[in-house]
Amino acid sequence: MLRRKRSVLVIFSLFIVIVLMASCTQPGVPPEEPMDEVSEPIQLLNPEVVADNGIVAAAHPLAAQVGAEIIQQGGNAIDAAVATAFTLGVVEPNASGLGGGGFMVIRFADTGETTIIDYREVAPLAATEDMYELDADGKVIDFANSRGYRAVAVPGQVAGLSLALEKYGTMDLAQVTEKAIHYAENGFEVSEGLSGIITDNFDKINVYPATAEIYLKDGLPLEPGDTLINTDLANSLRLIAEEGPDAFYKGPLGEAIAADMAANGGLITRDDFAAYKPAVRKPVSGEYRGYEIVSMSPPSSGGTHIIQILNILESLELGKMEHNSAEHIHYMAEAMKRAFADRGVYMADPDFADIPLDGLLSKDYAADLLASIDPEVATEKVSAGDPALYEGASTTHASIMDKDGNIVSLTQTIECFFGSGVVVPGTGILLNDQMHDFTVKPGTANSVEPGKKPLSSMSPTIVLKDGKPFMTIGSPGATRIITAVMQIISNVIDFDMNIQEAIEAPRIHCQGGAIMLEDRISEDIQAELEKLGHEIDVKGSYDLYFGGAQGVMFKDGKLHGGADPRRDGVAVGF
Repeated sequence: MLRRKRSVLVIFSLFIVIVLMASCTQPGVPPEEPMDEVSEPIQLLNPEVVADNGIVAAAHPLAAQVGAEIIQQGGNAIDAAVATAFTLGVVEPNASGLGGGGFMVIRFADTGETTIIDYREVAPLAATEDMYELDADGKVIDFANSRGYRAVAVPGQVAGLSLALEKYGTMDLAQVTEKAIHYAENGFEVSEGLSGIITDNFDKINVYPATAEIYLKDGLPLEPGDTLINTDLANSLRLIAEEGPDAFYKGPLGEAIAADMAANGGLITRDDFAAYKPAVRKPVSGEYRGYEIVSMSPPSSGGTHIIQILNILESLELGKMEHNSAEHIHYMAEAMKRAFADRGVYMADPDFADIPLDGLLSKDYAADLLASIDPEVATEKVSAGDPALYEGASTTHASIMDKDGNIVSLTQTIECFFGSGVVVPGTGILLNDQMHDFTVKPGTANSVEPGKKPLSSMSPTIVLKDGKPFMTIGSPGATRIITAVMQIISNVIDFDMNIQEAIEAPRIHCQGGAIMLEDRISEDIQAELEKLGHEIDVKGSYDLYFGGAQGVMFKDGKLHGGADPRRDGVAVGF
């Protein structure tokens, strides 16, 4: 039985927030006793941390330490974010790394401007929309889009982090990768959480000798307290530190990956690496009850649909409802259904699809969607709306602020825990299974095309009040990222929760079928929802199914950090 650590508190000198995310299959934590009434105060498992100068909320203490040291050495938020991202790929290898990609939202203190670096993986140039063989039920045979070499998209992490550092950082790659190299070369202690995830993914890991050599010992999963060493990964990081991103995209690392692909039926070639470029994009933004929500734009659907759901709910007086009452959950679930119906039709890589973004973000469109919700009856089937009518002209998250007030909200992933399962021999690099995020059915907005980015739900988000930073937040959990971040924002704004309460509060998720909810929501509330026509699927308390958000809130001149007990989270402040 997998046991989960309780979060620990550590104090470091720093002005930074860090959060780790994961992706597909995520084991839960041991159930806690459900609350008798949802109206009772939330009994926190982790305390809220309040500080004057800086806070870190992270899923791994070593990554938090690295970020702290970068700030202490005079680096800015971007330096700290890049250093933390590289380190997380070493100490949380199940969730992110050199073989993955992600998004970074940056807000600059001196101008108030916000920009995005999109380093999402892309489909190989040889990919086709019918590249996967399907069975009679339309499922991919032999999990070819989620395991093995044909599941891998061209990685973007090295290019994206290097671009961020070059454009906006003050340090070089050697400085920000120093500790990541150290932990890869000298090792770090395996936690109960990581050991459990290795155990859960044993069948995937055991298929590939180079992967098994790192994550298994004597043919069995590494146990808590074992030391995980990845010398090949240390050498790969050292090469990147010395030669820059060309070592990955035009040099020996890319060549090694391409050669391994060619030998094992994969599609990625040296031409794919040479063609990869991160993109600089504008974020999506919206207003909710006087707060500005700034989040990730397509090819992530996350930011758009967080704002869309909040827009639908804004006309309701949520603050006068009992939190997580049947009425509250009914309206949230119905709003979620409508957003996910639109997501399935309209969202894709904006370089390949014409997305009605203004319509999806329109408050008038949201008002029409709210009008379609019956307050007393669940909608059995929701179809996508027509937002064009309203047109105008295992994942990682890190939220970071430096002493000058620059903010970075960063999310990256290798998709499912341990990605494709493939470690390229001699490199220590674990490759993603990001092709899993494409729709395998040809002819859709998110179908496979060469050079195309698969649709994402990652939602690095910044909330502003009167133009000033108010909150940074993000979560793992595939499509549950969208609903987790939305609920946390609403918990703070509508129900006046502090950041820790907002993160720990019981969550729900509804994507068109049953309402998934934690068993801390009382059976009486569940029965009321069933009377309204909802199907209920009950998950355990603090189940990782609902993500593992970490964040920081700025209130009354102080920083307030929150860490999610659904992960091995810590909150650190000074």
